[in-house]
Amino acid sequence: MGAPTVAMRCPACGQELRVVLALSPPTQWFPCTNCHVPVPVVVPRDPPPLFAWEVFPGLYPTLPRPRLPRWRARSVTAVALFAVVVLAVAFGGVFAFYGYVAASPASYEVSGTVYAISAGGTVGPAAGAQVLLTENGGGRLGTTTGLGGVFGFSGVPAGGVVLNVTLSGYAPAEVDTFVSAVYDAGTQGISVTLAPGGPSNGSTLVLSAFPSLESFLASLGAAVALLGLVTVVALVAGWETRRHDRPALGVVGGGAGITAPVALYLLGLAPVFPYLFGATALLAAFGAFALSVRAVELAQTGPALGPE
Repeated sequence: MGAPTVAMRCPACGQELRVVLALSPPTQWFPCTNCHVPVPVVVPRDPPPLFAWEVFPGLYPTLPRPRLPRWRARSVTAVALFAVVVLAVAFGGVFAFYGYVAASPASYEVSGTVYAISAGGTVGPAAGAQVLLTENGGGRLGTTTGLGGVFGFSGVPAGGVVLNVTLSGYAPAEVDTFVSAVYDAGTQGISVTLAPGGPSNGSTLVLSAFPSLESFLASLGAAVALLGLVTVVALVAGWETRRHDRPALGVVGGGAGITAPVALYLLGLAPVFPYLFGATALLAAFGAFALSVRAVELAQTGPALGPE
C-alpha cells in the first residue's frame, strides 16, 4: 500500500493543502504554504480512531503564546502608510509653493557696516571703504562707506549676493549671502571687519549654502520630486498591504517615509526651513512604525507566498 495523499484546508488562513503522508507516525505535521503555520494531519485508518489521545498520541509540543491576528497588524500598517502618503503630499505642496514664490520677480535691500582694526588693535567704523555688490545675474553695484562705515544697496534682485569690501592697507573681505521672498540668509545689518594686510590674506564669510537662485530652486525641485516618489511608494505599499498580507511591502513603504527627512537634510533645506524640517519627523515616525511592525512579522513568519 502506497503513501496516501490527503487534501485539506489550513485552519489558520484557509489555504488548501495537498500533502503526501508517510505510513507512520499516525500524526504528521506540515507547514502551510501560505501562512507557514504547522498543520497536524492524521494518517487515515480503518476503523477510525475513537478518542483524541489515539489521534494525537504525545504530539502536543510546547507552543508559543498566542499572538494577535495578523490582520490587525496589517490594518494599522496600512493606516500608517496612508498617513505617510498624506504628509508627503502636503510637504511636497509646501515646497512647490515656496519655489513658486521664490522665483517671483522682486527686489530687496542690502545694507551693513564696515569696521577696521587699527594698528593698536581697536575696532572702529571704516570710512571710505569700497563695497562692490555682485547680483545673482552678474550685475554689479558699487558704493563707498561714509563716516560711520555704513553702506546700502536697493533694487537688488532675488538670489545669491556677493559683497567684496576693500580698503587701502587692509586685507579684502568677501561676504556670500542669499535673499528671496521665502529665505533671507542675512542681507540687513551685515557686519564686515577688515584686518590689516593685503590681497593675499583676504577673508570670506559664507552666510548661505546656495550661491544662486537657480541652486535654491533646484533643491526645492529635488525635494518635491523626492516627496512625490515617497508618495508613490507608500501609496502602492499601503494599498497592497490593505488587500494582501505582504510584509515586505510594508517594510519598503515604511523605509521610504524614513528616508525623506534625511534626503531633505542632505539637500541643505533643514537650516532654511527648520520648523518645516522638524515637522517631517512626523512623516519619518509613521514610516518607522510601518517598517518595524512588518519587519517583526516578516522575521517571525517569513514572506507570504501568495494573496490571502
